[in-house]
Amino acid sequence: MDEIAPRKINYLRLSVTDRCNLRCVYCTYWQDWQKLPATEIMRYEELLRLAAIAAQNGISKVRVTGGEPLVRRGVVDFLRQLHQVPGVTKVCLTTNGVLLRELAPDLYDTGLRHLNISLDTLRRERYRQITGRDNLAAVLGGLERAASLGFHPIKINCVVLKGINDDEVLDLARLAQDRPFQVRFIELMPTVSQEWWRRHFWPINEVHRRLTRLGPLIPAGQEPAAGPAINFHAPEFKGEIGLISTRDGHHCPNCNRLRLTADGKLRPCLLSQAEFDLKGLLRLGLGDDVLAYLFQEAMELKFNRARVSPELSLLPSWPMVSVGG
Repeated sequence: MDEIAPRKINYLRLSVTDRCNLRCVYCTYWQDWQKLPATEIMRYEELLRLAAIAAQNGISKVRVTGGEPLVRRGVVDFLRQLHQVPGVTKVCLTTNGVLLRELAPDLYDTGLRHLNISLDTLRRERYRQITGRDNLAAVLGGLERAASLGFHPIKINCVVLKGINDDEVLDLARLAQDRPFQVRFIELMPTVSQEWWRRHFWPINEVHRRLTRLGPLIPAGQEPAAGPAINFHAPEFKGEIGLISTRDGHHCPNCNRLRLTADGKLRPCLLSQAEFDLKGLLRLGLGDDVLAYLFQEAMELKFNRARVSPELSLLPSWPMVSVGG
C-alpha cells in the first residue's frame, strides 16, 4: 500500500444555520426533515469563539455554510467579525445565490472575496424540478452582480444527476469560457435515499469523458488549503473546470477539513458518525483549553482515519442541510 502523505488540517467548514430557502432533491427531505429549534443553533458569539480556538490550533481557512447562510439574520456582520479573527487568513462563503444579488455589495464590504455558488442547471423548469423553487433568474443575477463587484474566486458547484442534468455538463462548463469562474462538477452523495442515489448517480470519470469534447483538459495547480476538487484548464477558457469525486478516486487521504454543524457538533469526517459536542461544553462554561483539546482530538481522529470504508460511504446518512453541505 502506498504511504499516505502527511496532511495539515487547516480548513473548517462552519455552518451557521440549517434553514434554507430551497429544497434541493439531493440535500433535504421534503416531509421528514425536522429543523433545529432556534435555541439549539449556535449563537454568533459562540461561533466566533470557536473559530478563534480553531485558528489557534492550525485552522487558517473558514468556509461559512448552511443550510443557506444568507437566510440567517446578521450574517453579514458575522462575516465582517470573522475576518478579524487572528489566524484566519481566508474566509469563504457557500451560497445557493438566491439572495446574492441583493446582499453582494454588503458582503463585499466585509472583506469577503471567495464565493461558492450552487447551480445545477441553466434551464428554468429543470431548476424548479431540482430545487422546488422558481429562482433561477435570481441566482444568475446574483452571479453577475458578484462578478461585476470583483469577487474572486467565484466557484460554481454543480451536482451531476444522471437522467436529470447530465446533458448540461458542457453548457455549465462553458460558464468558465469567457469568465474566470471555476465550474466544479460533484458526484451525487448518498445522503437522502439509497434508491434515488443509485438511480441518479453518475461517476465523475463519465463527467470527465464528456468534458473532453471541449478539447484536451490540462491539470491546473492546487491552491494551499484547497478543497477536494481536481482542476483543469480547457482550451481558450478564462476559467477552470473542477471535478469532485465522492467515491471513485476518493480524496480521503488528502482531506484537510473539519466540519462544525449549526448545532455545534465538530465532525472530523462528513461520512462518519464521530462528532464532538462543542456547544454543549461551551454552554456549560468550560474553558478554551478544553475546547482546544477537542479540536486536537478531532484532527488526530482524522489523521487516523485515512480512508472511509466503502461500506460506510454507501450508507444513507442525513440530509446535507443538517450537516453543512
